[in-house]
Order: sequence, then C-alpha cells, then structure tokens
Amino acid sequence: MASNSGESGDGDIGFQIAPMVDVVFVLLLFFMAAAGSQVIERHLNVSVPGIDIPGKVSPSIVIDVHADGRIEMNNQFYDAPASKDLPQLRAWFKETIAKFGNDSPVIIRPAPQATHERVMDVLNAAAASGVKNLTFS
Repeated sequence: MASNSGESGDGDIGFQIAPMVDVVFVLLLFFMAAAGSQVIERHLNVSVPGIDIPGKVSPSIVIDVHADGRIEMNNQFYDAPASKDLPQLRAWFKETIAKFGNDSPVIIRPAPQATHERVMDVLNAAAASGVKNLTFS
C-alpha cells in the first residue's frame, strides 16, 4: 500500500541539482587547468639543406662523431677526443667557409653511443666558425 505522507515507496527522489553543479564545477576546473598548461610553439629560424640551385656548387660536409669521441670528416680525424674546443675543426670550417661561402650544408652523423657532450662540442665549433646551414643525419 502507498502511504499518504507524500513519499514515494520506490525510492525515486527526483532530479538532484547539487550533484550536477558539482560535476560541472569539476569539469570547469579541469578545462581551466588544461588551458593554463597549454604549450606555446615558437618559430625557430633554422635553415636545413634543401633543393640545390642549378649552377651553384656547394659541397656538403659530413662529420661523423664516433662513440669514443673522435671526430671524422672525409676519412680524416680532427682533434683529440679530450679536446673540447676542437681548434683543428674550427680552422677547417673557417677555411671552407672562406673558400665556398656560408651555403655549404654541414651534416652531423653521431654514432648511437656517442655522448651528447661531444655532439655539442661539434655544434659549438660550427657556430663559432659561422656555419649557418646545419642538419643531423
């Protein structure tokens, strides 16, 4: 039998607004937090070797960085593995830039076991010598 006191016997308490407000508030907080941690992409002015222009000769320079720290270019080793400044490589870069200009692409090929520090030494030597066109292989 149903009671006359106004309560329904099947447990239906109707639509509750308080839990819905809580859910909307949590969603609002989530999207506000996600918008605050948005990553802003920046434009880097890096020119990579591309299509060769006909009539323009610019030899590509391939530098191998070995796992033991040796720097090899054109089957010739430059500087000792303990040298951080790489003076021979810097001198070669400057000579090549003076001869062929600054458009020669420099390709750095580090060995999988090569240390990042040694690759950074090569990058620093290239930057100090004025190399503008650099990429990794």
